[in-house]
Amino acid sequence: MLRGPLGEPSAVTRFSGHETFPLRRLWLRKAYEAVREAEGTDASEVFDKDAGIIRFGVGKNMVFAIRHWARICRVIEEDAQGHCKIGPVGNLLFHSETGVDPYLENIASTWLLHWIIASDSENATTWYYAFNHLNAGTFDRETIASPLRDLCLELSRSRASAATIKRDVEVFVRSYVSRIAGSSVDDQVETVLSELNLVREVAGKAFEFRRGPKPSLPDGVFAYALHDFWSRKERLTASAVSSISVEEIAFEPGSPGRIFKMNEDAVIDRLVHIDRTTSKAFVWSDTAGVRNVSKRDKIDPYEQLRSSFSRSRKEVAA
Repeated sequence: MLRGPLGEPSAVTRFSGHETFPLRRLWLRKAYEAVREAEGTDASEVFDKDAGIIRFGVGKNMVFAIRHWARICRVIEEDAQGHCKIGPVGNLLFHSETGVDPYLENIASTWLLHWIIASDSENATTWYYAFNHLNAGTFDRETIASPLRDLCLELSRSRASAATIKRDVEVFVRSYVSRIAGSSVDDQVETVLSELNLVREVAGKAFEFRRGPKPSLPDGVFAYALHDFWSRKERLTASAVSSISVEEIAFEPGSPGRIFKMNEDAVIDRLVHIDRTTSKAFVWSDTAGVRNVSKRDKIDPYEQLRSSFSRSRKEVAA
């Protein structure tokens, strides 16, 4: 039985929506601008398959993919009636006056998008499973697809077919390893998440995660991820969480350590300085061998993020 949200009988999963296209660099800004111009209208009109071809300059399947990735990345939001509006990440990155990275040139944006996608068990199940539950030293596509098929058989609410899961796993791999035999030139040039070098091809069709310190991961993005992880724990327990241990931050499903592929030492290196890097929004404690982090009652996670965009030039990923 899996730990975390995928281990719950009521778990919600999704293995489609991207139309087999990995996230590309310009898509999120295009979605932001389209929704900004028509905010409050029906999303099906903004992303209409016919009008969308003209608006976005891509085929109809890519129009659907743009909508899918923009929603998952919190660039846009849709209510129960299908009306769309700008999401918090859309305003953070692309706002005409206060946007911190309008063309996704800063590596901080890429780390942020990776966190948002890979921590979303409901809308990006393959990403969540791979980063949080896959412990093999090396893996191939079937290593990911097989347990996901088993998971769907266990969950009464999941009806994904083996073919759908296979396609989703393929998109996952192409998202992080762009130069795969058979991948399109556009994917190699424009795929966003591959610049993080979190996954590499090692032999034939085998891959491995690159674990360890992540020098290009800004402290502000790490702090945002820690706050997000903390908030999910509180929602799960329906109560306030006063502190979180190093082990939870490094190893628990949905944690920064898991999703950023940082080993315990790399996580500790971040945490021992977190008082300073977050202006004491988080506080490190190491008393009698008990190592944990506490936080202030109220934290603006986007304030932490903005500190990550002080340099405009893109840095090279670790």
